Amino acid sequence: MTRTPGSPDSLTQLREQLAAFANERDWDQFHNPKNLVMALTGEVGELVEHFLWLTPDEAANLPSATRDAVALECADVLLFLLRLTDKLGIDLAVAAEKKLELNALKYPVEKSRGKATKYDKL
Repeated sequence: MTRTPGSPDSLTQLREQLAAFANERDWDQFHNPKNLVMALTGEVGELVEHFLWLTPDEAANLPSATRDAVALECADVLLFLLRLTDKLGIDLAVAAEKKLELNALKYPVEKSRGKATKYDKL
């Protein structure tokens, strides 16, 4: 994937851009964790709508226009999630790295390779 000129190259830059965007519009007053989680849930629902009733093959091979719409919904999800973590003082990249480490412990390769089994059933 290629970046367009001026696009953020890190979650920190994106978080800062998003905070400035909200601040310019005086939206910070609405961006409390409860409202952000509710907005995030709504955006995930909009993302789900694009895949509802598709076969796995259809979902993996979306028409161009649908793929573009899905990309924008994914961006909405990311932006609300990033705004939520900013308001809660969570470094999303650090949290994601920690979660990957924990998942590696819960899903060791020798037990989980090729399986979609939950860690407590391995």
